[in-house]
Amino acid sequence: MAEQQIEAGSMKRLWRFFPALPALMLSGCTVDLLQPAGPIGEGNRDMMVLEWAVMMCVVVPVIIATLVFAWKYRASNTKAEYLRNWSHSNKIEVFIWGVPILIILVLSGFNYWSTHYYDPYRPISKEMQVKVGAPNAKPLHVEVISLDWKWLFIYPDLGIATINELDVPTKTPLDFRITSDSVMTSFFIPQLGSQIYSMAGMETQLHLMASRPGNFQGEAAQYTGPGFSDMRFRTIAMPQEQFDAWVQNVRSGDNPHVVKEALDAQTYKKYHAPPPAPHDEAPKPAPVMYFSSVQAGLFENVVAQYNVGMTHDHHGKDMDEKSMDMHSGSHSAAPSNTGM
Repeated sequence: MAEQQIEAGSMKRLWRFFPALPALMLSGCTVDLLQPAGPIGEGNRDMMVLEWAVMMCVVVPVIIATLVFAWKYRASNTKAEYLRNWSHSNKIEVFIWGVPILIILVLSGFNYWSTHYYDPYRPISKEMQVKVGAPNAKPLHVEVISLDWKWLFIYPDLGIATINELDVPTKTPLDFRITSDSVMTSFFIPQLGSQIYSMAGMETQLHLMASRPGNFQGEAAQYTGPGFSDMRFRTIAMPQEQFDAWVQNVRSGDNPHVVKEALDAQTYKKYHAPPPAPHDEAPKPAPVMYFSSVQAGLFENVVAQYNVGMTHDHHGKDMDEKSMDMHSGSHSAAPSNTGM
């Protein structure tokens, strides 16, 4: 009998911790959106938290009122006021319609401002650069091509490229030009900020900045096929001096990830192909690779091959391009099992 009482007491003590179970389950997880590492990411986080707080102004009072009314007007409380002939109240009507309208107006104002201020096509402002302590930093241009199921990053001003790893200097504006040589997907580095789509034959733009060193996860935020779950890359932000040393290391070919051939129209065909995989199995993740030399105009020709040899300059004007023979059957690059 005593053992049963002890066991029952132990079970009661354990049940006290049940409400904390979700927090314990998530204790080893990180929420990248709430741990920003750049001004765009910080702005996105602040807007998300602010909008959540505004919506809680409705949710919390409703929950409290529901509990209070259920307790006050319970069947056993015979002293509760009962107005059997009550049918209408102007005060209640104003309250239940006025508060939601006010909240919608507030959220609309916040969203309108943040949509324009954090527009992915808007370059990093001087205000943001001053905030991180680098008001005169020049932008780093990066061209991004999404493939099956990997990412190709070209540094046109540096003449190098990487696959599945994006190395950038801290406190430097990052100007991305993004396209796809396969199906549509989405380019996203949660800790740095906004995501934007990558589409064949089109060029999208994104402007980000890393305010501190770190190793951040980048991902394809849209389902594109059996290798989708491994279509991730590491974004490594480092001080400018360390980044310069990394660039020199890639150019010299001393890094073990450096491929012993230039990335041009011919070699691109090989790296464009999806990673090999056994029948009915998802492909293995593509390894990290560096290219010490890149053919100029590779990004423009990837875009142009879907537009009858036409591409656009940064001002939106059509430009004639002598399209390279990138790979055969490029316009049917989307595999049949992508679900697109």
